[in-house]
Amino acid sequence: MSAALRSARPLRVGTARRYLMCPPRYFTVSYMINPWMDPTQPVDVAQAMAQWTVLVGTYRALGHTVEVMDPEPGLPDMVFAANAGTVIDGVVLGARFRHAERAAEAAHYQRWFRAHGAPGMVMPSAVNEGAGDLVWTGSLLLAGTGFRTEAAAHAEAQELFGVPVISLQLVDPYYYHLDTCLLVLDDSPHDGLIAYYPAAFSPGSRRVLARLFPDAVIAGRTDAACLGLNGVSDGRSVVLPREAVELGRALAVRGFEPVFVDVSELRRAGGGPKCCTLELRA
Repeated sequence: MSAALRSARPLRVGTARRYLMCPPRYFTVSYMINPWMDPTQPVDVAQAMAQWTVLVGTYRALGHTVEVMDPEPGLPDMVFAANAGTVIDGVVLGARFRHAERAAEAAHYQRWFRAHGAPGMVMPSAVNEGAGDLVWTGSLLLAGTGFRTEAAAHAEAQELFGVPVISLQLVDPYYYHLDTCLLVLDDSPHDGLIAYYPAAFSPGSRRVLARLFPDAVIAGRTDAACLGLNGVSDGRSVVLPREAVELGRALAVRGFEPVFVDVSELRRAGGGPKCCTLELRA
């Protein structure tokens, strides 16, 4: 990168975050509820634990707080804590899972929240898979539907949080949650910036995103296909799957610092850094 280009990069400032995570102690792929999952392929639980542990250490090294809850036997997808709920300004909306295989997770996470300062947590009526489909930009709640979260959940979220909700239609089953194809890079209220993969969205939703975020980073097929957009940003450092090289370069040009981690074993179930991470916004 030339000196002129480096000098033109915007100055990014990261902010300390608080995350909820759950170790993949009982991780396996014993059923198929998204195209990434193949129950015929063996899973290395030790490797999944090692990758998750590195991810936790990465967050802590960046100055973030990580709260860890205990997993439950028989619920292998509890590691994907982002689906447990949505937290904005200390208000917590819980989860209601579409598939029976994950349904019991909601109650376990509900107990954790109520024991850790959220006695007024609200449980949804409509199917709502938490921050996997409800993505906060700092001023707007982008809300995915099409495969998991129902459109009715978007209205419930708006009523509870009192923030504008933008519904977005997902059309590719490989990108079954919004956070698999859209990443918030900067969630400051007036400078929100995202990256996304247009082919994952319906034509109308692509037009909405282009109108709302004309300066967005547009990810290509290769980065999307490794779940590169399933990353976590603190406004400066962006934790990404290690294969998302081109996306990392594009973010560096915008002044962000890509931090690469290996989530290859967790990706067998269709998850990456963001899927494992629920931000607890006070």
